[in-house]
Amino acid sequence: MRTLPSTVWLWAATAARVLLGGVLVMAGALKIPDPAAAVRAVRAYRLLPETLVAPVAFGLPVLEIAVGLALLTGVFVRTAALASAVLLTVFIAGITTAWARGLQIDCGCFGDGGQVAAGQTAYPGEIARDAGLLLLALALTRWPRSRLALGGVSGDGRPCACSPAPPDRTDEEPTRAR
Repeated sequence: MRTLPSTVWLWAATAARVLLGGVLVMAGALKIPDPAAAVRAVRAYRLLPETLVAPVAFGLPVLEIAVGLALLTGVFVRTAALASAVLLTVFIAGITTAWARGLQIDCGCFGDGGQVAAGQTAYPGEIARDAGLLLLALALTRWPRSRLALGGVSGDGRPCACSPAPPDRTDEEPTRAR
């Protein structure tokens, strides 16, 4: 029988997985309908050569959705959490450099993005939000087991219903009683 702290941790990991996955899916889905806004948002950071702006602007939402869906469904949780940690680190670095260089931009995290009026930036809040999500991603990278996950084993160590059954061991000799 599992102890209460283990059970609580498994449900907390599930909540972290669903929150992080939901944020990534929402961020990606809000960018897809307006590719021009995604290009403006990436360009506004002034970090990439122009030849990379469009591929990054078009690829980032797809990557966010893919990683988010993996987290939501509970497949490849450690890999998806690590990928989201890398993405969030890049996002934090981008926002920090924009702030340090005095750029007046919206981060473009949930669509839109680009230039904004002076005083309309929200850099501290954006960095704090991404730092909190980064902590969740790092925790899931270290402890990926959770409830309601399609991949791997369930929180109690038993194979999930979606996992293939263990191989039939009929090829071995039966164990003899002593």
